[in-house]
Amino acid sequence: MPYDTRTRRTLAGIEREERAVAWFRRRKEAGRAAGRPVQRADLEYLAEFVRSRRGVEAFIEPRTTVTETTVLLVAHDGEWTRRRIESPEIARRWAHQLSLPIYDVKLMGYPQRMRDYNERQKRRPV
Repeated sequence: MPYDTRTRRTLAGIEREERAVAWFRRRKEAGRAAGRPVQRADLEYLAEFVRSRRGVEAFIEPRTTVTETTVLLVAHDGEWTRRRIESPEIARRWAHQLSLPIYDVKLMGYPQRMRDYNERQKRRPV
């Protein structure tokens, strides 16, 4: 049943219908985060980024109300990429398998070279 309809009397004595749409009540499945699941292709893309660039470091970005946990990779020149990851623990294990230094953005902040790269990209002629 997609709608749950209830009638309510207001102070003005006017009856009104209230409907609770089913998707407002939907619960997350156990063990599954909101949004699309982490894909193997995401991890392969990140591994390719590491193989094709020098001086890559990983940064764990915590889950927020808008986004899931992500891992941010920053190369020596500031070029960066980001992908969703299931948890900080998985990100750490993945980084250690690739011998990458990994940091927590909440503790370390974003590297200056990443901000410099973003500024260079803004000023670049199209």
